[in-house]
Amino acid sequence: MALHVRGVLLPDDEVRDVWLDGDRVTFDPVPDAETVADSGFVLPGLVDAHCHLGIARGGTPVTSLDQARTLARTDRDTGVLALRDAGSPYPYPELDDEPDLPRLARAGRHVAPPKRYLRDIGLEVGAAEVTAAVTAQAAAGNGWVKLVGDWIDRGVGDLAPAWDADTMAAAVAAAHAAGVRAAVHTFSESAVEIMVKAGVDSVEHGTGLSPDLIDLMARQGTALVPTMINIRTFGGIAAAARPKFPGYADHMLALRDHFPEVVRAAHEAGVPIYVGTDAGGGIDHGLAAEEMLLLHEQAGMPAVDVLAAASWRARQWLGFPGLVEGGLADLVVYPEDPRRDLRVVRAPSRIVLRGRVVR
Repeated sequence: MALHVRGVLLPDDEVRDVWLDGDRVTFDPVPDAETVADSGFVLPGLVDAHCHLGIARGGTPVTSLDQARTLARTDRDTGVLALRDAGSPYPYPELDDEPDLPRLARAGRHVAPPKRYLRDIGLEVGAAEVTAAVTAQAAAGNGWVKLVGDWIDRGVGDLAPAWDADTMAAAVAAAHAAGVRAAVHTFSESAVEIMVKAGVDSVEHGTGLSPDLIDLMARQGTALVPTMINIRTFGGIAAAARPKFPGYADHMLALRDHFPEVVRAAHEAGVPIYVGTDAGGGIDHGLAAEEMLLLHEQAGMPAVDVLAAASWRARQWLGFPGLVEGGLADLVVYPEDPRRDLRVVRAPSRIVLRGRVVR
């Protein structure tokens, strides 16, 4: 049955009637449509632009499609109706079009340096194998490749780039040659500089960004997915590492403490910013609303810009059209205006995915 929704449509900021005819949006009345909301504030379905359906709590790979489904439904039930999986050790292409799950943009496995990433998570390759690995993982995903740009180097005692600069630039080029976009995990100053200059499409975390790199990202249109929830875990990482690697511990704390200023500067410079939680492993699913609040309260992003980063702009970036004629029938309704009080996003009053009522 077709559905009908009436409310203040964002970002247009006007009362509109929307019909969901199957999995498509129309503003032309559909006879006999069921009205499922007649007031409130209506947004295109939310997005978590950095999560991992293939990584279970504790950092181990999931072992079944049902585990991945459960994680995806946890996000769905909070109003997150599209996900970008930024690297999964467990393949699940069968879930791409499953009717009751969020829409999926997926990378294959993380492409990572040998013995310098989370055990059993990444495809660990030396410099000579990186471009071939990127090409293979491009085929395993559906539009993205995930590169591990840095991690602790125990010989150095601190963060260090995953490979030499030429290899890292070649990895980005290989992704683009394969017709996909490249996302890069970076914490350090050195790795993020290499990857931004190489033309990577999105920087994940990005704690080491400098003003010059932020300006370059803005000019290039390079996206930033800050994952501020993840950055809050740096204190525990530093404490565990301090006995053996005190320099690394100090570095991680400095990156954490400076990060809200980095995100604020990126927003002010016009860098495209999207909401991502890094759910999977150490971060629970279902926390996109909390990430939104951190961007607003700590990084100072205006509420309307946070909503855009979690909804209509993020969907456009991932290729999932929002509430436009012919767009996809995913929406959330809030009883109060989330631009006035962003905490409203914690409790949607109506969730519709693929033209079907979830809540």
